[in-house]
Amino acid sequence: MQQLLLGWFDVHGRELPWRRTRDPYAILVSEVMLQQTQVARVVPRYLEWLERWPTVDALAAASPAEAIRAWQGLGYNRRALNLHRAARAVAGRGWPDDLTELPGVGRYTAAAIANFAFGRPVLPVDVNVGRVLDRTGAEFGPEAAQALFDLGATGCLARVPRCGACPLARDCPSRGRTYEPARKQGPFEGSFRQRRARTLRAVAERPQRLEGLDAEAVAALEGDGLVRIESGLVSLPV
Repeated sequence: MQQLLLGWFDVHGRELPWRRTRDPYAILVSEVMLQQTQVARVVPRYLEWLERWPTVDALAAASPAEAIRAWQGLGYNRRALNLHRAARAVAGRGWPDDLTELPGVGRYTAAAIANFAFGRPVLPVDVNVGRVLDRTGAEFGPEAAQALFDLGATGCLARVPRCGACPLARDCPSRGRTYEPARKQGPFEGSFRQRRARTLRAVAERPQRLEGLDAEAVAALEGDGLVRIESGLVSLPV
């Protein structure tokens, strides 16, 4: 199955900018951005980010406020703060052997950096890869990681897989099956997430008086370290 998958990937693999580098910093940026954001939205923001901060030392020298402002529009803004903290950790002490020691880096992200940047023989398993593994029952090596990503994202879809175009369909025990929709997150419109995003966007433009803001959203943002309050003025962290 792996040979079939890699042959398919040679023809149908997606051209993505982070696949053209082994720089662990660039791969960290891409993986953090991709945690909660679609690939099409990430590509231009990834390129902009690396143009502004091309190295881990460059990002470490920036302020948290600059990183948060540059992140606006990608959502889940705590990722920007964790990415900035990780850059400062690496700039100060180097890349740790255990990459999960870095802020915001869990097991999957650590495995992705280990494989794509450092060439370690580990297979990063995200939702898409896990779905392919579960449905095929096959074993794949670390060299198949990018191909598994693309098959899970473009063919072996969550509800209605495109089995007719799948290179593994002939021997797949799940061929032709469909699946119940997974529980989705509630709509963004009117949610507390939207209130947080709106409040942070306002503060990112310029410091704001606390009394003019959504107090509950400010409290949540302060708890995440995304804003600070001094003498009734809400601003980004310095």
